[in-house]
Amino acid sequence: MQENLQKHAELALKVGVNLQEGQGLLINAPVEAAAFVRIVTKKAYELGAKNVHIEWKDDELTLLKMENAPMEVLEVFPEWRKNALISMAKDGYAILSIYGENPDLLNGVQPEKVSAVTKASSTALKDYRNYMMNDLARWSIIGYPTSGWAEKVYPELSEEEAVNALWQEIFRISRTDKDNPVEEWKQHNERLRQAREYLNKKSYTKLHYKAEGTDLTIELPKGHIWHGGAAVAADGVTFNPNIPTEEVFTMPHKYGVNGTVASTMPLSFQGQLIEDFTLTFKDGKVVEYTCGKGEEALKQLLNADNDGAARLGEVALVPHESPVSQSGKVFYNTLFDENASCHLALGKAYPTNIENGSEMNEEQMDKHGVNDSIVHEDFMIGSADMNIDGIMEDGTSEPIFRNGAWAIDFD
Repeated sequence: MQENLQKHAELALKVGVNLQEGQGLLINAPVEAAAFVRIVTKKAYELGAKNVHIEWKDDELTLLKMENAPMEVLEVFPEWRKNALISMAKDGYAILSIYGENPDLLNGVQPEKVSAVTKASSTALKDYRNYMMNDLARWSIIGYPTSGWAEKVYPELSEEEAVNALWQEIFRISRTDKDNPVEEWKQHNERLRQAREYLNKKSYTKLHYKAEGTDLTIELPKGHIWHGGAAVAADGVTFNPNIPTEEVFTMPHKYGVNGTVASTMPLSFQGQLIEDFTLTFKDGKVVEYTCGKGEEALKQLLNADNDGAARLGEVALVPHESPVSQSGKVFYNTLFDENASCHLALGKAYPTNIENGSEMNEEQMDKHGVNDSIVHEDFMIGSADMNIDGIMEDGTSEPIFRNGAWAIDFD
């Protein structure tokens, strides 16, 4: 365990944010991860970090505030905190999020309170998030098994057993348990590079998804770019935004999505679970939905802003037999579940997924079909029966996925 924790920390710093000498590091982490954060911090200073700043999160304190604070407090995100985060981003800090959210944390909280906090933080931190979504800052998310999350995944085990079991899955899926995880990630990134380059050369105009409950056509904007695996920041340094990652992704045209899509895994949104839902799109916008569980949370998500939250900002391709899927588990955690399955995202598109996107203003983004929103929420749609066709400019189509697996050869 101790050896793997050391390798997990090294993976976060060398492959995730690729920390450089003289650079600052901002870590977002749950208080449960304090011992691991100390390991990461020590390694960061050994790599030459000029400063390591920690933003702690405590689930119990979060819940107490949500249950007891008045609405006028929940509706406001502190200006001083926003300024501090933006200041570090401007100063070139790498941003590492150690992630292990309890998916059931806010189940009993009044929905309007959750909605107020979500809107306040998303609006206040828009500029801060732009540093990451435009790759102006190097950033990464890596998993940590908090007790609340672990017990959700392994309800049959004791707390200690659940945490240990989830650690083993995180180590396996993140390739931390390999002899040389850094080298393993170089090879993995190369495979994802081949996939995205193939798709970029094809320049499909549309994608057509077909599976049980799903019949969806997604138009892709002219000049769209597929990304996946390693990314290159504005300073020219390579980094990995997500550990793990199995996806290649691009943006859909915000006005060009039509048909119905069915979710295949639960979506954890702001401490609430949304399950067994379908979304029907017309001209890019959700016009109808069904939901088995968490309908109020789904409604909050779709109405998070005037328009963008009800449109798509990302389309991602993931083979059904990925390391995450092979576990046979639902992780109730987007970082992991999105890498078990093809997925889409409601809300803001990554500007880097279109030519010159980072230089576009809001009017230009809208003209090119780039969605904007205060949210970006992935939801899983992939399955073993998912078929996806790529449609060319002349209307001809060819298979991309068959039965949940790649139907193309990248070599």
